[in-house]
Amino acid sequence: MFDGNWRSAVNRILDPLGAVAYRVGLGANAVTVAGLGFSAAAAVFIGRGELIWGLVLLIWAGLCDALDGPIAKAANSSSVRGAFFDSVCDRASDALLFAGVAWYLGATEPGRIFMLPVALMAVAMLVSYQRAKAESLGLDAKGGLMERAERFVVLGAGLAFSVILIPVLWVMLGLTAATALYRFAKVWRQTDAVSS
Repeated sequence: MFDGNWRSAVNRILDPLGAVAYRVGLGANAVTVAGLGFSAAAAVFIGRGELIWGLVLLIWAGLCDALDGPIAKAANSSSVRGAFFDSVCDRASDALLFAGVAWYLGATEPGRIFMLPVALMAVAMLVSYQRAKAESLGLDAKGGLMERAERFVVLGAGLAFSVILIPVLWVMLGLTAATALYRFAKVWRQTDAVSS
């Protein structure tokens, strides 16, 4: 949703920030690695039950994720290698964050509710895979209600107000599954045009 509807408006804010970051010597790949580090640290704090610190680190991870592209653009260094590196780090970041939430729920909640973030991680990876595979075939799989940026925001709300964390995860799972179905149908329709 964010990627399709608000991308140009957000880019008008992020591109100048990326230019400033580049001028002070920050590189896109270094910022990507920093974002992964913040995600790993957030996962540790979340797993330990220190959700507010997890939220703070999640925000820093999100800022890094938002800025690495604009920095690469400002440096005129956008490349296939950089895009690949960023995408792999994004998937690792997602896995770490969901693992931290699963660890926290396993330690604080009865039963098997700790599997909820595991299921969410699986569906989120499917959403990302659909886009990657579609783009490798020359098709478009962008869009949906719960893309990566939305997951960061919604997870942040759950961390800020721990009493709603589990309901937030259920909502995320439903909307992420709906996004996966939307992308599947979108690519399926495009394959009709390609094969005919």
